[in-house]
Amino acid sequence: MNGKLVGYVCVGTNDLDTAKGFYDNLFSSLEISGFSPGPRGYFYQVEGGTSAFGIIKPENGNEATVGNGSMAGLSMDSKEKVDELHAKALEHGATDEGAPGARTETFYGAYFRDLDGNKIALYYLG
Repeated sequence: MNGKLVGYVCVGTNDLDTAKGFYDNLFSSLEISGFSPGPRGYFYQVEGGTSAFGIIKPENGNEATVGNGSMAGLSMDSKEKVDELHAKALEHGATDEGAPGARTETFYGAYFRDLDGNKIALYYLG
């Protein structure tokens, strides 16, 4: 093992172009680059990072569905970034699953569901 727990996280979509537009807008203020490994998906990666967040159409051709209890957590470098991206997600059509705020003494987070219903956490540890 290379010391990294998470290499990548993918959430499903039934409309890749719409999902890509949503996440392009959401991540526009971060130093993130995107790449496509093929026609079914698109991935985002922090500049110089080794982990990635992907949106992908299911390989089996079936409809993408939301996993009950599944969630992708995206680390931010400040509470202000958590607030900013949560507001931006809602502005672009996401639904609120938990307003920004302290969840523990060291965990500040916010939650939303993207346009496909995937639950995303934005968080800052500090």
